[in-house]
Amino acid sequence: MQAHLPFDASTMERAPVVVPAVTSSSAAERPGVVSEGGASVERSPRLSESPPVYVRHPRARRYVVRVKADGSVRVTIPRWGTKREAVAFAEKQRAWIDQQRAKIAAQPRDAFPGLSVDQVRELRKRAALELPQRLLALASGLGLTVSRVSIRNQRWRWGSCSRSGHICLNWRLVSMPDWVRDYVLLHELMHLKCMDHSPRFWKLVAGVCPTFQDARAWLREHQALLESQV
Repeated sequence: MQAHLPFDASTMERAPVVVPAVTSSSAAERPGVVSEGGASVERSPRLSESPPVYVRHPRARRYVVRVKADGSVRVTIPRWGTKREAVAFAEKQRAWIDQQRAKIAAQPRDAFPGLSVDQVRELRKRAALELPQRLLALASGLGLTVSRVSIRNQRWRWGSCSRSGHICLNWRLVSMPDWVRDYVLLHELMHLKCMDHSPRFWKLVAGVCPTFQDARAWLREHQALLESQV
């Protein structure tokens, strides 16, 4: 699952929108990370200052600027967009980009340590046991039918749902706070009723998860979890 803003195709204007899919947060806020008070830490290495990478996506509906954990910048061009407009859009977001890079640079290098092979193996085992069970319990309570559940090592989304009712979940969900994990599961379950991210979809989500905005903010703040090399 990626962060999306509500979108209504019937009222679409070709106005660029920034989706704040940002970078990193403090160690104390990250699940499974312990900060040691008073200990001196080494700051992050020099961030990438290379020019933005421009990528055209046929399904994109807006310009999106994304700052990755290493400080590199990716600009998505929608199907109707142009490279010229994308460059201008990125330049307008220069202050925002610099702000996000500054946040990354302020983080300790060890704020998000990699997990060992054994730790990853154990987390994936937990995910395979716990996530499908929780998803199916939520589906049953809502009177919904899931045709299949898969646990995957997705890098760009927390979950997905196909029209056939096949739901894929990112194994990293198992390390999140329960209320955030449940939002992702409920989000995918609502796609069984509505496959897009229209206002109708978000109304369905709000009906089953009133705190979904807080959960979405948590996911944006911890976007770096998706990019972890584990």
